[in-house]
Amino acid sequence: MRGRFSMLVSASLMMAGPVLAKGKDKTLPPYILQAHTVVVIIAPGTDIDPEDPQANLMAQRDVEAALTKWGRFQIVNSTVGADLIIVVRKRHPRPVDSSISDPQQTQAGATIPTNNPGGIGSPNVRPPTIGGQDGIGQRAPQGGPTQPQVPQIPTQVLNTDDSFEVFDGRAEHRMEGDPGWKYIGQDGLHSHNVPVVESFKKAVLAADKAAAAAAVKTP
Repeated sequence: MRGRFSMLVSASLMMAGPVLAKGKDKTLPPYILQAHTVVVIIAPGTDIDPEDPQANLMAQRDVEAALTKWGRFQIVNSTVGADLIIVVRKRHPRPVDSSISDPQQTQAGATIPTNNPGGIGSPNVRPPTIGGQDGIGQRAPQGGPTQPQVPQIPTQVLNTDDSFEVFDGRAEHRMEGDPGWKYIGQDGLHSHNVPVVESFKKAVLAADKAAAAAAVKTP
């Protein structure tokens, strides 16, 4: 029993901690170290938190501000021509309506607006269709009354962790496969200080140092 309990505790701790994608030798893909431009987008398919509908937009802007302060990359507003594509998704600490997607999400190849003059309001969502061929309810057996079926909007707990993924913007199939670096954990996209950007910065600087050391050793 004690052994099993220890395994469960260890698994819980591993799940609770952030996932940082970086090699033990501190290397990163060359496309990250050689990049000059970056675009930050909200992950496609991201759901809106009804109690904080601008959370993902704020995370996007906070990441852009943190990257600008760092100064290594130039922020651009389109995935077309960007060296790096950083995809962010803010966690939802509560159940969300999975039928409502974030209008700020952007597919690869689209242009990202640098501002949001209209703001994010409640998106137009088509009301759910009530079951039955005529749209009023399912048919009861012949001779019996029609019982209307109450539609249920699906809800589920999604995105309980913040995510930050770095993809090669010059790849033939962008945003496919494993990212070159990623973070999955709680509060990585915490507003204003955005600790995930600091983690990414440390990973890049460590990879720079490792690459420089390797170059010196090469005859």
